[in-house]
Amino acid sequence: MSHLTHPSPKGHFGWASLSLSLSLSLYLSLTAKLNSQTQSFATLHCLHGQRHTFHHHHPSPPPQPAVVQLPPPQNHSLRRARGSVGDLGTYIPIVLALTLVNHLDLSTTLIFTALYNISTGFLFGIPMPVQPMKSIAAVAISDPLLSLPQIAAAGLSTAATLFILGATGLMSLLYRFIPLPVVRGVQLSQGLAFAFSAIKYIRYNQDFSAGKSGPPRNWLGLDGITLALFAILFLVLVTGSGDFGDEAIPLGVHEEENNSVNRSRRRVRWRLRILSSIPAALIVFILGLVLCFIRDPSIVKDLRFGPSRIHLLRITWEDWKIGFFRGAIPQIPLSILNSVIAVCKLSADLFPDREVSVTSVSVSVGVMNLVGCWFGAMPVCHSAGGLAGQYRFGGRSGASVVFLGLGKLLIGLVFGTSFVRILGQFPIGILGVLLLFAGIELAMASRDMNTKEESFVMLVCAAVSMTGSSAALGFGCGILLYGLLKLRQMECSCFGNFNFDPKRPVAVDDETSLNP
Repeated sequence: MSHLTHPSPKGHFGWASLSLSLSLSLYLSLTAKLNSQTQSFATLHCLHGQRHTFHHHHPSPPPQPAVVQLPPPQNHSLRRARGSVGDLGTYIPIVLALTLVNHLDLSTTLIFTALYNISTGFLFGIPMPVQPMKSIAAVAISDPLLSLPQIAAAGLSTAATLFILGATGLMSLLYRFIPLPVVRGVQLSQGLAFAFSAIKYIRYNQDFSAGKSGPPRNWLGLDGITLALFAILFLVLVTGSGDFGDEAIPLGVHEEENNSVNRSRRRVRWRLRILSSIPAALIVFILGLVLCFIRDPSIVKDLRFGPSRIHLLRITWEDWKIGFFRGAIPQIPLSILNSVIAVCKLSADLFPDREVSVTSVSVSVGVMNLVGCWFGAMPVCHSAGGLAGQYRFGGRSGASVVFLGLGKLLIGLVFGTSFVRILGQFPIGILGVLLLFAGIELAMASRDMNTKEESFVMLVCAAVSMTGSSAALGFGCGILLYGLLKLRQMECSCFGNFNFDPKRPVAVDDETSLNP
């Protein structure tokens, strides 16, 4: 590619020293934290055993149902990394489009997002994703195009807003008073939007630089529909519905007595445990990387080793004005709803013992962009869809995104911007498959809306969000509808003039109800 230049050794040394030192320190801190937790659990286990030893005179508890104790899965690296690529279905298309259309520095973006992944994995302890700001990206690749300084200005404006809301406590206030059905509506609309986009990726050829779908995809070929269908079948057979079932399941009395049924169930549970330990999404992603070189072997000649040089962007007043009005204004409400509120609610659902606060998430988005955007890195945020994708494919701790960050860091330091040639040949159908599972997992978070009133508000919010392509519009309609429903149920003094006798039966028939 003609616009790729070989960086200077000074740029190499700066990136290498900065990135490796930060990642190494974070990795060592994470390891120390995990070791301390392991020692704490061992100490508690010993104390628990001693307590039962010294208090043996207490009466024994009533017998409990037998439990099938399966051997715990090996805590190896592949198991920790199995969900690490679960959010790449949205990351790769947007990064590829910005690189091809707006000349985004891929090397800088990979390195900074890698450091974000490592930092958030350590700080939050859950697979907190780092995703592009989708509204800014959509505006940037639309006509007229945004320049890199204008994209950075949009990201910095959004980041400053979220940082102020988080630091002042206003974000916590919003999170506390926003009704749950409205949040579920935003999650449902975002999940279904991901799923619809995924189906388009699978069925049609995509032109990410233009943001449009092309003619129908061929059934056969290295990026055909058949390949995507096989990937879906593989992921379903290995991961099932996404419930990896790490806990032992108690057996009933009749199951204890029937040894043959007991053995059969043990075999089934053992097979499911083995399947759940396979990093299915990682295998599918590696298959896509291998197919890149098979589809176009000439990309090997275009690869250049080393990252880009570190440099600051020069942002003019005109860039600030265009970036704020065209990019930040539509992005701010989306970031508040999807990147902070929906993420925190989803984390509480998936990890009730490790719920993250809206203040920390909001400040995290602000700090990441207030640092990286000045160097030309892509504006990023956290995403409920990315968190759902990580969880869907087995991510259960911060180690998942730490592995992803280390992979990005290695690619950014070794291949730099020339890695865009590999991304350009990645099978879009496989990206669609990963995005499909992530979208469905996010949409399923709304399954706890049990009453008709909650479902009504959620579905109206989701429908308006998807029809108007605006989460803010759906959010506003959901808040208004929720308020009207609550107002309808309020006791108001202006309606107290009617003579109401609580002992008088309420007439069901319309004609009876009209008679005094």
